[in-house]
Amino acid sequence: MADWVNKTPLEWQTFINKQVKVLADERNEYQGWVITVDPVSASIVLVNFQEDLKTLVQVIMGHAVQQIEVLKEADDTTSDKLARVFGPRDDTDSYSKEDLETKKLNLKTWLEKNNIPVTAKDESERTLCVAGVLTIEPPYGPDNCCSTNEIILSRIQGLLQSYMISPQ
Repeated sequence: MADWVNKTPLEWQTFINKQVKVLADERNEYQGWVITVDPVSASIVLVNFQEDLKTLVQVIMGHAVQQIEVLKEADDTTSDKLARVFGPRDDTDSYSKEDLETKKLNLKTWLEKNNIPVTAKDESERTLCVAGVLTIEPPYGPDNCCSTNEIILSRIQGLLQSYMISPQ
C-alpha cells in the first residue's frame, strides 16, 4: 500500500475504530486501534489499551506506511474507550446516574431559589440551561458551563463556585 499518502481523508476514515496491523519502512510492524489519521502527513495514530489501565499511543508516519491490514472492528465498549482517549475528561464516570440526577436537581432548585431562570427539558435531560444562554453539563460544576456570553459565563461560574463551597 505504497499509495497510503495519496488516499483521501474519506478513505482514511474507513480505518478509524478498527484494529490494524501496519507494516512500515525497515520492516517494522505495528498493531493497534486506529484513532485518527492526520490529513496533512497521512500519519496513523494507533492506540493500545494496557492491562494496568494505561493507554499506549503510537504515531506511524504516513510516508513510512507500506501495508495496512484490518484485523477487526471495534465493538461498542472499545469505541467508547477510543472516543475518550483524547476527549475531555468526563468526570461523570465517577458518579452514578442517581448521584448525577441528585446533583442536577439540587443545583436546579438552588438556582431557582436564587431567582436564576433555569430549565431542564425533562427528567432524562442531563443538561441544565440558564436564562437560555448558558448550559451546565454533568457533573454540574463551574468548569462544566458553556456560553458565548463571557459576562454571564463568568458570573454563573462564580455562583457555582460559591454553591459548591456551601450548598444549601
